[in-house]
Amino acid sequence: MLNPPIISTRGLSKIYLAGDVYVYALRGVDLEVERGEFVCLVGPSGSGKSTLFYILGGLMAPTSGSVTVSGKDLSQISDSERTELRRTTIGFVFQKYNLLPSLTALDNVELARDIAGIHGPLDKEFQDILRLIGISGRMNHKPSALSGGEQQRVAIARAIVNHPAILLADEPTGNLDTENSHVVMMVLKDLNERLGQTILVITHDQEVASYAHRMIHMRDGRIETAESRQRHGATPAGAPLF
Repeated sequence: MLNPPIISTRGLSKIYLAGDVYVYALRGVDLEVERGEFVCLVGPSGSGKSTLFYILGGLMAPTSGSVTVSGKDLSQISDSERTELRRTTIGFVFQKYNLLPSLTALDNVELARDIAGIHGPLDKEFQDILRLIGISGRMNHKPSALSGGEQQRVAIARAIVNHPAILLADEPTGNLDTENSHVVMMVLKDLNERLGQTILVITHDQEVASYAHRMIHMRDGRIETAESRQRHGATPAGAPLF
């Protein structure tokens, strides 16, 4: 029997009320991400991709439809269970690094372990990961002494320190130049290939998306098919479309 997708949505919609106007952020999104996949969700501002990101991470509830993450239907579990899912199963990386400026890089990473109730020295596997992503020698520095690329790599290390099954990254290269964007995306690609980490990246940048196994294009709250992309004048990307 085949393993079920690690992320699955069916008929997902999200409607906001802005004054007297209903805003349809998501319109019936069906999505599957297999365990160990590296997927980029691509779309312009307002396409609904960030709303989808927050719903997949259990940070926001949909208006309708279902979301299953690592075998758990998010609508059927309690707030405390969703919090536990975020602590143990999902790692988050954001455009803003969100590092505490008064703490060293190591202390910022350790804080994520403390929140999850994990104590003791970092295991050898994680020490190897720090070397893999190129920051093992920078962990005693505070964020102000690190470049933007180094800070984002610390944020990635913090996101995966508790060995989550899924890494969700929202515009992880948005504050970086081209060189550091490449470094960060290669870090994510390495984590996927060496550790089998399931990674879903939200981006508006086709070049960033080219690092993934698969691109999923969004527009106006919907996942686009190849036919709808042709109607909008888009050329097929190098990665397969969903």
